[in-house]
Amino acid sequence: MQNILKLLKVKINRWKFIKIFVFILAIPLLIGSCKSPEGKFKLPGGDARKFPADPAKRVEQNLKEGRGFKINDAFGGQKGGVFDFASSNELWRASLDTIDFMPLLSVNYSGGIIVTDWYSDEQSASGESVKISIRFLTNEIRADALDIKVFSRKCDNVSNCVVKEIDDELAPALTKQILKKATLYKKEASEKKNN
Repeated sequence: MQNILKLLKVKINRWKFIKIFVFILAIPLLIGSCKSPEGKFKLPGGDARKFPADPAKRVEQNLKEGRGFKINDAFGGQKGGVFDFASSNELWRASLDTIDFMPLLSVNYSGGIIVTDWYSDEQSASGESVKISIRFLTNEIRADALDIKVFSRKCDNVSNCVVKEIDDELAPALTKQILKKATLYKKEASEKKNN
């Protein structure tokens, strides 16, 4: 029993020693962090000579330098922040409206991609079907905002299919149609906002 108590005292003393040692090592780090970029020690706060005496001008200067916020912006401004939901993104809405006749396989707004399932119209007796992939490179309505790929699949029977990417006029025509619709949606939204 005596041995166990002595062992516990030794462990407790070691623990105290380790705590003190770590604290002593941390002091230079804490003191060193009080230095300015020029290498001089500086206390928290600012030099009163560098700030205007007028409180309104001080607030304006702080906001310009990004050191503060307005309570009106936090509580009285836009409620809930600014979110780009799919319904408010004209390019996204125009893309979905343009290919709405096709079944969708994957739609991921945050990933910026729409992939349709294989589609063939009822009159197609050749067994050929089409799949479209639309990738959004930006939310701005411009010609290079979309990366559209069109794939063709032709099947002789259920297990014998040939899939290839089509490089014809369908992808540019889709891009043109989507951009037209997106421009109209943006125009409508700005007219509603102005009224």
